[in-house]
Amino acid sequence: MPSHRRPNSEESVVSASPAVQRRRPKRNDAGLDKDGSERYLSKAIGRALDVLDLFPDENCYLNLREISGQMNLPESSLFRILVTLQDRAYLTQDSSGCYRLADKLLFGKVRDRASVLRERARPILRDLASRFNETASIAYLFETRIQVLDSVDTLHEVCIINKPGRVLPPHCSSLGKAIAAFQDPATCDEILGVYGLIRRTPRTVTDRQQLFAMFEEIRRSGYAVDREEASEGGICVAAPIRSGQSRVIASVSLSTPVARMTPERERATVEAVIKAARDIAQFL
Repeated sequence: MPSHRRPNSEESVVSASPAVQRRRPKRNDAGLDKDGSERYLSKAIGRALDVLDLFPDENCYLNLREISGQMNLPESSLFRILVTLQDRAYLTQDSSGCYRLADKLLFGKVRDRASVLRERARPILRDLASRFNETASIAYLFETRIQVLDSVDTLHEVCIINKPGRVLPPHCSSLGKAIAAFQDPATCDEILGVYGLIRRTPRTVTDRQQLFAMFEEIRRSGYAVDREEASEGGICVAAPIRSGQSRVIASVSLSTPVARMTPERERATVEAVIKAARDIAQFL
C-alpha cells in the first residue's frame, strides 16, 4: 500500500494542474498568520477550550450560570458548547447540574501540576540534601499510585537512591505512608489495593489493623518513618505536603543508611523534613 505524507507548513500543496499551486498560510508559534491576524483561528473551538480552562483540577464544579458569568457569554450559546464537551467525554455532569473535567483530561492536569511542583520544589530538595548530605526525595499521588517525582542524591558512596518514576509501597515506604495516611478510607483502600500489603522485609507491617493504627499516629505527629520496612539497612523520614484544606497529594523525605542515623540526627531530620514540606506546600 502506498504511503501518504502530509506536507508541513513550509511545503507546497500541488493541484492536479501543474500550473496552479496553492500554499498553506505560514504561521508563527502563536498560531497566527504572518501579519498577526487571527482570521484562521476557530472561535467555536477557542470558546470550548476557554470553558475547559475554567476547571483547574478535579475539585472544581461549575454550573451553567457560573460558567456563563466567567465567560461573559449568554447561557443559550454556552449550553451547546457544554453539551458537545459532555458528549465527547471532556466534561461530566452530576445530578445537581454541575460540570467537572472528565477523567481523560484530569490525568493530564495531574501530570502538568506534578511537573510544576517538581520544578519549583527542586531548590528545596537540593538544600535539604546538601544540609544532611543524604538523599532527598519528593513523591506524588497519581490517581491511586504513589510515585517518586524527583530525587537529589547524596555524595556518599553508601547511600539510599530513589529513582524518579518508581512506584512506592504505600504501607512501608515513608513517602507512601505520608500520603496514604491522609486519604479518605475509600481512596486509601484503593491505594493499598494497587500495591498490596506485600512483605518487603521482616519489619514490614502487613496487618491492616496495625497499619491503620500507624496511619493514625502519622496524622497526629505530622510525619512518617520507614525503619527498614521497605528495604533493609535504610531509614527514611517523610512529611506530607499539605496546602490549606486540600487533599494530601505529595510528600517529601530524607533517606539515610541506618549506620549514619543517631537519635539527635533523627530529631533534626524530622524538623527539617517537616519544614521542607511546609515550604513546598506554597507551590500547590
